[in-house]
Amino acid sequence: MMEKYITADIEYQAQQSQLGSFKKVYKIEKKGNVKKWLYGMLIILILAMLLPWTQNIRAKGTITTLRQEQRPQELNTIIAGRVLKWYVKEGDFVKEGDTILQLGEVKVDYFDPQLLSRTQQQIDAKQQSIEGYKSKAGTAETQTSALLQGQYLKLQSLNNKMLQQQLKVTSDSTDLLAVNNELNVYKRQIDAAKLMLDSGVISLVDFEKRRMNYQNAAAKKISAENKYSQSKQELIILRIEKNSTVQEYTDKISKAEGDKYSSLSNAASTEADVAKLKNIYASYDARNQLYYIKAPQNGQVIKAKKAGIGEILKEGEMVVEIVPTNIQYAVEMFIEPMDLPLINMGQKVRFVFDGFPAIVFSGWPTNSYGTFGGKVSAVETSVSSNGKFRVLVAEDPDDRKWPQQLRMGGGASGIALLKDVRIYYELWRNINGFPPDYYKQAENKETQNSKYE
Repeated sequence: MMEKYITADIEYQAQQSQLGSFKKVYKIEKKGNVKKWLYGMLIILILAMLLPWTQNIRAKGTITTLRQEQRPQELNTIIAGRVLKWYVKEGDFVKEGDTILQLGEVKVDYFDPQLLSRTQQQIDAKQQSIEGYKSKAGTAETQTSALLQGQYLKLQSLNNKMLQQQLKVTSDSTDLLAVNNELNVYKRQIDAAKLMLDSGVISLVDFEKRRMNYQNAAAKKISAENKYSQSKQELIILRIEKNSTVQEYTDKISKAEGDKYSSLSNAASTEADVAKLKNIYASYDARNQLYYIKAPQNGQVIKAKKAGIGEILKEGEMVVEIVPTNIQYAVEMFIEPMDLPLINMGQKVRFVFDGFPAIVFSGWPTNSYGTFGGKVSAVETSVSSNGKFRVLVAEDPDDRKWPQQLRMGGGASGIALLKDVRIYYELWRNINGFPPDYYKQAENKETQNSKYE
C-alpha cells in the first residue's frame, strides 16, 4: 500500500513540477509502441508466408561433356614399336591429323625395308601364273572343240558306210533268196527228169544237163550265202568301229576337258594366293602408316606415357591423352532414389560452378546472382555404384551462356527447380516430412482433359 501512495505522490509532484529532467528520468508521459511493432511484425510474417517459394532438389555434380567423343580420350598404339621421335610435348594443342609420335619396328618379320616391293613381286608372279593357266585352259577348250568336230565327222562317215553296208546286206539277202528260188526250181526239174529218165521219155544227156544246172544253182546258193554272211560281218565291223570311235574320241575329249578344268582349278587356286598376298600387302602398307601416331581430333596433349627415345610400347598401350578443344559441356549429378520421380527430361536446373562467385536465394533460384541455367538431357534408369541415379544436364540455350573457363572434372552445385508454392505450404511440408509436389501435375491434368474432350 505504501508503494502505491509513493508512486501516486511522485506522479503528482511530477505534474506540478516544471523540471524536464524529472520527466525524462521517470518517463512519466512516455507511451509504449510495443503493440504496434508486434502487430506490424505479425502482418509482415503473414505476408511473407504468402510469398511464392520454388521447391527444389539440391545435388552435387561434376562437369563433363554431353557426348562421349568430346571427353578426354586415350590415344593408344595399335602395333608394338620403339619410340623414334616425339613431335609434340605435354600441354601442346594439336589439330586433327597432326603427328604425335613416330614408332620404329620391333618385330623380326617386318625388318625388311623392301618388304612391300618384294610382296608386290610375288603378286605379279602369281598373276602371270594365272594368265598361263587361263591360256592353257583356253587351249584345252579349243582342243575339245576340235575333237568334238572330228568325232562328228568320223561318225558321219561311219554312218554313211553303215548305211551303204546295210543296203548291200539287203541286196545280198535278195540275191540269196533268188538263188534259193532258182535252186528249188532246178530241184523239182531234176526230180521230174529222174522219173522221165526211168520212163525213157528223155535221154541220159538231157538228164545230165538238168543235173548240171541243179549243181550250178547249188553252187550259186553257197556263194550267195557266203556273200550275204560277209556283208553282215562287214556291217558288224562298222558298228564296232563306230563304238570304238566314240570311245576313242570320248577319252580324248575327257582328257582335254580334264586338262581344261585342271588349269582353271590351278588358276582359281593361284587367284586365292594372289588375294592372300594382296591382303598381306595391304596389311604391310597399313602397318607402315601406323608407325606415325596421329591426333584423332583437335585438342590438348596431356599425360604422356613414355618419356624418352627408344622406349618400347606394347600393342594397345596408351601413348598420350587428348582433351578435345570443341566441347559441349554438361553436368552429371547423382540424385537420391526418392527424388528420382521428380526429375524429368527438359527440366530446368540452376548451377553454381566452383570458382565463380554467386549469391543464391534458396527459395528463389531464378532471382539468384551468378547462377547458370541447364536442362535435363538424360536420366539413367540403372542405379550407380554409389546408390544414386546419374543425371546429365546440358546447357540451357534460352539462358545465359556457361563460362568458357569451365574445365572437365570441375565441381558444380545443382538446384533442380520444381513447383512454385507458398512459403507456409513449404514450411508445413518440411515439418511433416512430405516430399516435394510432383512437377508434372499440371501436364497430367491437361492430358486427362484432352482425353475427355
